[in-house]
Amino acid sequence: MAEYRVKIKDMPLSERPRERLIRHGGEALSNAELLAIILRTGTRQENVLSLAARVLSEYSLKDLASASVAELKKIHGISDAKACQIAACFELARRLSLDNGEERPVIKSSGDAFRVLYPRLAQRRVEIFTGIYMNSKNRVLRLVDISKGGLEASVVQPREVFRIALEETATRVIVAHNHPSGDPEPSGEDIAITKALKRAGELLGIELLDHLIVGDGRYVSLRDRGYI
Repeated sequence: MAEYRVKIKDMPLSERPRERLIRHGGEALSNAELLAIILRTGTRQENVLSLAARVLSEYSLKDLASASVAELKKIHGISDAKACQIAACFELARRLSLDNGEERPVIKSSGDAFRVLYPRLAQRRVEIFTGIYMNSKNRVLRLVDISKGGLEASVVQPREVFRIALEETATRVIVAHNHPSGDPEPSGEDIAITKALKRAGELLGIELLDHLIVGDGRYVSLRDRGYI
């Protein structure tokens, strides 16, 4: 006999995620219930709540937040549409962190940059190369993850860094990446890509202010070290 799986529409109204959100607000829902609302539908094998619970049993919220659409699609039961829905929600959350009704931060030092970057790069399992794009007054315009996988595995291309700067009409850029080992000491590759980005920025009239390497609660600034 085939195993019986309860469909969301067969659940009592009081137990369905959407109705619980409407009645009690998002804070009353579990992570699985919130993810189920984002996913909207399940698969033939499992309802959306079971799908969401399984995904969260295999991947942490931080893993999902840092995953690309291609990586999300590798999860059993996650289609193109579902992967895009998850990625879009986390991207909105990242942008909200910079647009909370207050003025966007002004970067005056490497410490300021670290405070902006650390929540985004802390405890990532792979290296993430990120750019802080700023105007002439060092006010943050946008934070963007440029590449994943480490500088050695996937060398950062200056054209990608400065293409975003041109789109945002940014005049200054700080780049950063994390070391999952927790040790922020720069490698020879870190120093080489910094010098290449500095030269490319000079040709375009966009200043590379710094390159931060983020470790476990600490960082190294290549400007402070004299490489920029």
